[in-house]
Amino acid sequence: MTAPARKAATVRRKSEALEEYTPSYKAAGIAALAVFLLYFVTIAPSTAMWDTGEYMAAAKVLGLPHPPGNPLFVLVAHVFGALPLPGNYAQHINTMAALCSALSAGFWFLVTERVLAGWLAQGWQRITGAALATLSGATAYTVLNQSVVNEKVYTVSLLFFTIVSWLMISWTDDPEGKAADKKLVLVAYLLGLGYANHPAGFLAAPAVVFAIAVRRWQTFLRWKLILVAAAVLLLGLTPFIYEPIRAAHFPAMNEGEPTGCATKLEASCTFSSLTKQRLMDNINREQYGKKLERGAPYVAQIQMWWLYFKWQWLRDPHNERQALQAMLAVLFLVLGLIGGYVHWTYERRTFWYFGPLMFTLTLALIYYMNFKYGWSQAPELGENVQREVRDRDYFYIWSYSAWGVWAALGLVYIWQSIAQILDREPTDTPDRVGYASRRAWLLATPLLLIACVPLAANWRVASHRGETFTADWGSDLLNSVEPYGILITNGDNDTFPLWYAQEVEGVRQDVLVLVTSYLNTDWFVRQVIRRPVRPYDAAKGPAIFRDRSWPMPKGPPLKLSFAEADSIPPYFEIREAQQFTQRNLVATIQPGYLTRDQLVVLRLIKDAYPERPMYFSTGGYGRSLGLGNYSLRQGLAEKLVETPIIPTRDTIRVADGFLDVPRTYALWTQVYKGPASLIRRGDWIDRPSYGIPYTYAVTGIILADALKIAGKTAEAQKVTTTVTGIAKAARLNDILAAAER
Repeated sequence: MTAPARKAATVRRKSEALEEYTPSYKAAGIAALAVFLLYFVTIAPSTAMWDTGEYMAAAKVLGLPHPPGNPLFVLVAHVFGALPLPGNYAQHINTMAALCSALSAGFWFLVTERVLAGWLAQGWQRITGAALATLSGATAYTVLNQSVVNEKVYTVSLLFFTIVSWLMISWTDDPEGKAADKKLVLVAYLLGLGYANHPAGFLAAPAVVFAIAVRRWQTFLRWKLILVAAAVLLLGLTPFIYEPIRAAHFPAMNEGEPTGCATKLEASCTFSSLTKQRLMDNINREQYGKKLERGAPYVAQIQMWWLYFKWQWLRDPHNERQALQAMLAVLFLVLGLIGGYVHWTYERRTFWYFGPLMFTLTLALIYYMNFKYGWSQAPELGENVQREVRDRDYFYIWSYSAWGVWAALGLVYIWQSIAQILDREPTDTPDRVGYASRRAWLLATPLLLIACVPLAANWRVASHRGETFTADWGSDLLNSVEPYGILITNGDNDTFPLWYAQEVEGVRQDVLVLVTSYLNTDWFVRQVIRRPVRPYDAAKGPAIFRDRSWPMPKGPPLKLSFAEADSIPPYFEIREAQQFTQRNLVATIQPGYLTRDQLVVLRLIKDAYPERPMYFSTGGYGRSLGLGNYSLRQGLAEKLVETPIIPTRDTIRVADGFLDVPRTYALWTQVYKGPASLIRRGDWIDRPSYGIPYTYAVTGIILADALKIAGKTAEAQKVTTTVTGIAKAARLNDILAAAER
């Protein structure tokens, strides 16, 4: 057959295939259901580290998480959490994440099938290819990991993203059809609504504009359609109205507090100019400042994306299979690039949307995010570079999920090519150009097992089945604090699990948890003044606190007016050593600078101590205020005592302070649940948060040494056995060596 004849036959075949094509919605539904069941088997029964606990707590109390507030997520999650589903509240929210990702997989199925319809005539071939995209994309590590425990908004965002993609893919088929305008209007609405969930809601917008410009640029001249689209986009943004309205009711979680109201809901201030300014500051994340300089070099940022790309097909948390991981990453990269080429060659019409989309999700998104070096990236550089506090692979969930489509297209192309090689029947007739016999296709089918690789490689490491450690950590830290105590925390992982425990599970709501980074803001200090004292339930509290009664404190912990609180400066310079006194407590503060949070903490000690016990989650904070001789470690927290600590049989000096041996032993043996759940978990994947199991291990090893010195060998051995289990699970080699000595 001549080249012109072959080309004509190919065009005819493509036209016939598209005429016969109808979306396989039933098959897509089955694929989505299968993915949901896959997720549900490994779903978390509780919360997890980082922002998970914060967002679950915000949904529970209809509050506001950190800026931009994500109002749509909070509203949807609150409703989902209230549904009569099996399991606890956290399982409901995690199920929502699984459902959103599973539905997204179903839409990727439809997208892939439509692309394949441009060059495969048989429906079973297209469905097989679409199933490959669904499987590989849904089991990529980041997608799978985010789908079995709801860290925050990303799976909901992925669902909006895939719905828009399917609408645009179908629009490119018939941009002049009866439903074309309706699809564009719906896309505009979903872009706005998706943004109300997370700014990533606009990620598909550049590809939408590009596809319209190529397929039917005259659309931009239709001003009535443009006005309608703009109107519905703004309509999609209306969930942001929730933020000032709800903030003015002062829920338990009210981060950013985008309201001009001072003490109660006031109609006059709900939409005041001050409220509008605070709302815009919240949406624009002004709290975190503007990043004016580039983070890591752009090449290094691409390398970060590549590092996380390697994780998708084989998560190797302990770097034990790096060669295999690299080979699989190259394989899926090549498959995706082949898929992109095939998409361009065989199905140009839909490529005008999906091609720009892939560019947006990779090179453009990498540039826009402007990250510093990743936590796990380039370890050889050590502390010579600034790093993110954790690995940010979740910001590329859309990229890795969509890559499954192109990887599947590449795999199908190779499948077809091998089938043609294996086919012994003549293929030079016009109606068989580019095709092979069914038998040849089936003989080449084992190749498709490649799509199962991420499922097999990531199943164990991404699973959160049965994990309760993070919730147990939150409960343990709260229960280290005496009733009505004030606990000063230092960051995400010693704060958000506590909020989850208090607001979702109702654990120790009497404890006032104050995170130092937020004490630097005006809105959080206002909340400290405003927050009512919650009663202590002795029956549900630890038995070790039932030896006495605990009167409820009266009044706010800070005896300041809002104006006085707002006047606290960002920092205060101390030119010479100063003494801070509160009753018998005398601390020497060295020359330097006191930051706003330190000034607030010192004022808290003045106003609320000792009526309310004062604790620090890390000893270093108290020592920075000259309180080292007044900080007594009791389990996981350090209690502020009123007189200088003198070492005794029960109070021993340790490397960084003093340890209350009887109280710590009682907490360790009678109260703490975290060590047992960590040992059950068996491995600690998230290395950036290894400080949490490390805190348990260090506390245990110090306690064991103290018990040995006191001659309590049996008790010391009991603690050491637990510490050894923690060290093995979290791979804390230094602790393991100390425990085995």
